Amino acid sequence: MAAAPVWSVDPRTGKQREQVAVEATAQEVDAAVRAAHDARASLADRTVRAAFLRTAADRLQGAKDQLVEAADAETALGPVRLTGELARTCYQLRAFADIVDEGAFLDVVINHPDDTATPPIPDLRRYKVPLGVVAVYSASNFPFAFSVAGGDTASALAAGCPVVVKAHPDHPALSELVAAVLRRAAAEHGIPEGAVGLVHGFEAGIELIKHPLVSAAGFTGSVRGGRALFDAAAARPVPIPFHGELGSLNPVVITEAAATERGETIGTGLAGSMTLGVGQFCVKPGLVLVPSGAAGDGLVKSLTDAVSDTDAGVLLDHRMRDNFIAGVAERAGLPDVETPVTPGAGSEHTVSAGFLTVAADKLAAEGAYDLLLEECFGPVTVVVRYDDDAQARAVLSRLPGNLTATVHLSTAEAAGEGRGGEILAELTPLAGRVLVNGWPTGVAVAPAQHHGGPYPATTSTSTSVGGTAIERWMRPVVYQGAPEALLPVELRDENALGLPRRFNGRLER
Repeated sequence: MAAAPVWSVDPRTGKQREQVAVEATAQEVDAAVRAAHDARASLADRTVRAAFLRTAADRLQGAKDQLVEAADAETALGPVRLTGELARTCYQLRAFADIVDEGAFLDVVINHPDDTATPPIPDLRRYKVPLGVVAVYSASNFPFAFSVAGGDTASALAAGCPVVVKAHPDHPALSELVAAVLRRAAAEHGIPEGAVGLVHGFEAGIELIKHPLVSAAGFTGSVRGGRALFDAAAARPVPIPFHGELGSLNPVVITEAAATERGETIGTGLAGSMTLGVGQFCVKPGLVLVPSGAAGDGLVKSLTDAVSDTDAGVLLDHRMRDNFIAGVAERAGLPDVETPVTPGAGSEHTVSAGFLTVAADKLAAEGAYDLLLEECFGPVTVVVRYDDDAQARAVLSRLPGNLTATVHLSTAEAAGEGRGGEILAELTPLAGRVLVNGWPTGVAVAPAQHHGGPYPATTSTSTSVGGTAIERWMRPVVYQGAPEALLPVELRDENALGLPRRFNGRLER
């Protein structure tokens, strides 16, 4: 594998800014993975790794000005958005530190022997242990929250797993800066720098997923790239878990009653959600079912006005810009597809927001219009006009898995009148997060959060946001008949660590 220079590129101009590093060779990937593997023992103490996570958050916050400046230079996402994203990232690190301190994620269960049971129960002690080295593949659109110090890294370190991060080529300089901050934080707690590895390059990403000492992987990106890595993870001599977030259409259903009641507000809200961050959110609403007739017409007019007032924006790189322009043109070129506001090229380096409209009967059966059921990354959505509930259900039945699904109901429907409950039931199989009278953009970091969904939204049933994301990097192990003195301290009767556990069928907090 020939080493190639890694450049920082300004998306506003398409010009190279500076050489950041070189693409990692197979030997360098091997060295990074082995260094991470050797660092496992340093993360074994929960107190140490919780302190490390908090220090990492503090140091990232302390370097805010430098990090935000570097991120904006490489992504054009703007200081306001990036400052908020960095704050979210620091909050997430601290939240996982709290989870590590609490210890409930270990899922301790103890059963003493019971000869009266049928069959008899031996002495059983169960908890979860870290898998080992985790490969993390950074996302383009969240240079902090889904990158080097993002959710996959934070949850893996919290589980006790060292990481090797494959940097995203859209922000290599920022990746180096963040990795350096994490390594300095690790050193403050006696953790080797190898606990947080970083490599650059496409071939390095392939080498990483194949490495025999890599025990699991987390990915956020395209369906094509994620599926290739997923297949590689499964094809290894020893397959490993691959937790990938690949793509999502995030459908929205607007009932006729809701459109009649507040169509203008819904149209404005949709415009804000689909253009947020220049449409570069994984939960952007990409297909919206709007009723035919006057109620829907009013909503579409509101959407038209709001989107028309949206400034052109810069996408993360010119490859994405080219794909967006080509994707929009191909969709708009389908017969009977209209463009009330035409999305596409803005200036030489920007894109303009817009939306397409199509009748629901075009999507009810397999055919040329299937393209409209695929994600188009950028500030565009597809408005599907339906005549009745049967048409809406027919479109929903053809959708793949999604991260989110949303319904907008009238006040009466939200109170239990009409089909509100039925629509929720229809949306539930489609997504991991179902919203009522809201917009999917914005994924709160909270214990109850689930950011995942049926394939191709994700390749597993797990979440990449929220406290339970830690479960991806652990496996259960049970000890049977082991003498108390030989057991891990977490599994001894005395519970010296004060862990939440289930003891002989009783939940102890």
